[in-house]
Amino acid sequence: MGLAAAGLAFFPALAIGSFLNVVAARVPLRRSVVGGRSACMSCGGQIAWYDNVPLASWVALRGRCRSCGTRIGWIYPAVELATALLVAACFWRFGFTWDAAIASFYAVVLVAISAIDMKHRIIPNRIVLPAALVVLVANTAVHPSVAWLAGGLGASLFLLLAALAYPAGMGMGDVKLALLLGFATGKAVPVALMVGMFSALVPSVVLLARHGAAARKMAVPFGPFLALGGLVALFWGGAVLDGYLSLF
Repeated sequence: MGLAAAGLAFFPALAIGSFLNVVAARVPLRRSVVGGRSACMSCGGQIAWYDNVPLASWVALRGRCRSCGTRIGWIYPAVELATALLVAACFWRFGFTWDAAIASFYAVVLVAISAIDMKHRIIPNRIVLPAALVVLVANTAVHPSVAWLAGGLGASLFLLLAALAYPAGMGMGDVKLALLLGFATGKAVPVALMVGMFSALVPSVVLLARHGAAARKMAVPFGPFLALGGLVALFWGGAVLDGYLSLF
């Protein structure tokens, strides 16, 4: 059942991933995501439907615009593939349920936020705050509990204190993203924060090793790492938390 649900969800999710690329490109520029046809960000040439097929078009065009030849970054097919795999994983894990729908929405939002933060170093309020509210209402309706609200407020407060203590290392967008993580994972949100913080150490250590003291001035977007932690908490947070607490 789970495998069949995942297979049915995969290909529609590719199309959602293609739309997320539009969102990631236009929202930071405050452009409409529903009006106007897709166009090359370099030359402005409209993209034909056959050049807008998820994954396949990027491969066929060898990662370049048909009109001007400008390279199309790997982030575009990566967003499409990541979206499809994550949505399929949600339906594989939860089946055809409201939990799968909520988890899929949450995962899709995390992909969009990660793509934007990697390129623009921002986490837009226009995405993260409405998404957090939707997830909170949905989870509370399906599984009534104060744990969702408490998880979001607790995680957000934790990162707010960290941002106040070290403003150069964390922005308010990360604080708002923590709100979404907590509303989505509830009691498992400590796992999301832990994984996010430890995974963010990897590029920091690499930069420090390569550039020495100069690495302190090189910004590393924290959003994608928090998103990774949020996904780990979504799928395995309960098991990880139970395993950790069993040690005491």
